[in-house]
Amino acid sequence: MRRGTSVYVHFPFCARRCPYCDFATIARSPQEVPGSAYADAVLRELEGRHTELEGRHLASIFFGGGTPTLWDAEALGRVLAAIRAAFPTAEDELEITVECNPSSLDRAKARALADAGVNRLSIGVQSLSDERLRFLGRLHDARGAIRAIEAAREHVERVSVDFIFGLPGQDRAALLAELDALRPFSLEHLSLYALTIEEGTPFHELRKKGRLPVATDDEYATLFLAAEEALGALGYEHYEVSNYARPGRESRHNAHYWRGHAYLGLGAAAVGCLDEGVGRARRRKNVIEPDAYLRDPLAPPAESERLDAEDLLREALMLGLRTSRGVDLADVRERTGLDLLEARRAPIARRMELGDLVVEDGHLRVPRSRWLSLDAIVVDLF
Repeated sequence: MRRGTSVYVHFPFCARRCPYCDFATIARSPQEVPGSAYADAVLRELEGRHTELEGRHLASIFFGGGTPTLWDAEALGRVLAAIRAAFPTAEDELEITVECNPSSLDRAKARALADAGVNRLSIGVQSLSDERLRFLGRLHDARGAIRAIEAAREHVERVSVDFIFGLPGQDRAALLAELDALRPFSLEHLSLYALTIEEGTPFHELRKKGRLPVATDDEYATLFLAAEEALGALGYEHYEVSNYARPGRESRHNAHYWRGHAYLGLGAAAVGCLDEGVGRARRRKNVIEPDAYLRDPLAPPAESERLDAEDLLREALMLGLRTSRGVDLADVRERTGLDLLEARRAPIARRMELGDLVVEDGHLRVPRSRWLSLDAIVVDLF
């Protein structure tokens, strides 16, 4: 089986840090973003790590952040071209995604990205309510989000939109109205994430002080099920807990992660995990501070961890069970050398009796009707 290796490029700069964000980002004005220098640093890292790519097949490329649309398209294009050249082989229809903020995506930027070879844009819309966008600390308003989608639609083959649900004042009707406003664009893909309060963020501090209204579990469940029903009626497949796609338009890059396959991380704070044989892999996180990365992109990693067969098995469960197809049992055996059904015989049998797990067509999966209990099911299998 040819699994391939995906590449994630982290662009750490953004115009403003959102109060819910705990990603490795730093706020800089567009004029202060060292776009060309950062591209040079990523190219130096790629060249310095070329031996790690020998014999590997390129599966997908994803530029995330931060806000990669603050990166000059020419600089991003140089990195993209170098990545393609670094791999001996690649997918015929290589998926190349760039994350976008509506505030920095217009028709000129979309066209420039398309000209550079980008064929998929993932737009962080988050909401189509001006009030909720202000709550989230976003730089755009609803009209700006629509303009960004229109620009992407005009120039790029595949467009995805990110939404956050469980926001103050967002009942079932409000969420469905926002999703319905996307109908005219016939988007290929939607990601729908519950608002999560991460430690160390401004939202976390507000919550500790009792000043942040947060949806209850029952309210989240109501919104989750309402969105699933509405998007299903529009022809979207709910193929992963937080992701919906038209048939055949799933995110190939994210699917690569969920299957536990190899990926290379480039850029400040980028995380990668490359296999080193059956039952062995190494995960590394690059130096975190952007200025330190610019000085030495080949500095020792901030974190490095060897994974054994049991580690890889746990990751296969944690990630694969989030998807509608589930965990590919043969693939796990090939990658880890372990028989998943044998290694977790007792908890799997117990959960199957409860209707929480199904073994079907060579896959172990959680029925969609049990996805709201997914975390508890996965913990039981650890």
